[in-house]
Amino acid sequence: MINGRVLGKREEGCYSIVNPMSDLPSVLRVEPVGPHRWTGPNPEKDPEGRDIVFSGQILAQMIMASSAALERKREVKSIHAVFARAGRYSNGPVELIVDPMHAGRAWASSTVTAEQGDRLLSRGLVLFSADEPDLIRSSPRMPDVPAPEDCPPAEYGVVFPDTDVRTADAPYGGPDDGSAAIRFWVRAATSYGSAVANQAIVAWGQPGFIIGAALRPHSDVVDIREAHRTISTGVISHTAHFHEPADVGDWLLYTNQATYAGHGRVFGTGSVFTRAGELVSTFAQDSMARRVEGTLDFTTDM
Repeated sequence: MINGRVLGKREEGCYSIVNPMSDLPSVLRVEPVGPHRWTGPNPEKDPEGRDIVFSGQILAQMIMASSAALERKREVKSIHAVFARAGRYSNGPVELIVDPMHAGRAWASSTVTAEQGDRLLSRGLVLFSADEPDLIRSSPRMPDVPAPEDCPPAEYGVVFPDTDVRTADAPYGGPDDGSAAIRFWVRAATSYGSAVANQAIVAWGQPGFIIGAALRPHSDVVDIREAHRTISTGVISHTAHFHEPADVGDWLLYTNQATYAGHGRVFGTGSVFTRAGELVSTFAQDSMARRVEGTLDFTTDM
């Protein structure tokens, strides 16, 4: 049994799952297709409307595939992924190749490669951890923002499908001072018993806002609506760390801060808090944001 799922015969390092994640959303139900190989289904709706596989989806499915390949139950401590090429939803599902690197008493790690056909899209490194008693404990305080019930609803396609989103403070979820920040509340349609599935859903919603946060102070010279038209934007690498358990069926606050923008690049960080103020996750991201002439071609290397 792995993460509460019943397993069948193990063949060449890959388990055949008898009851494959049946209680999870379809986009998290990665399926084994061969030794160390899994396939991740695409959502019914293209989150950005440009036929490009969203980076948050790849992060989430990397987490699910690497967890399913573990023999002992652990939660994700961190994931770091580099996105080399863009995949297309029109090209079918993404395949995930899991290469276990290490499995000890407290820690385990795997590399995960995302491919679509003969194209290598991304490669990630996933670190797993088993909880141990506290030696010390500290964490930052959650920002002072209005409660989700006091915030207006928003439509953000790049959060996990079928989630409720509420912008915090000002329009577009940022402080009302033109700073390079976006903050919003998110609540999934239901709760899930799998700790790793909750982590995958948290990771899914992280990559889509750092670039937008960086553009907010520069609305006089650049229009976010020109992204993927006259402005080439994209996530190049993303690192997520997980600290406390999360119930995605309850409200979570996402904070996004673009720390630096220049040379066609954007760097930013963020945090995810429970409604009670516990720090669930922190993340950092390298992206590109550059002006282009002519038609953008998403099939080339980043």
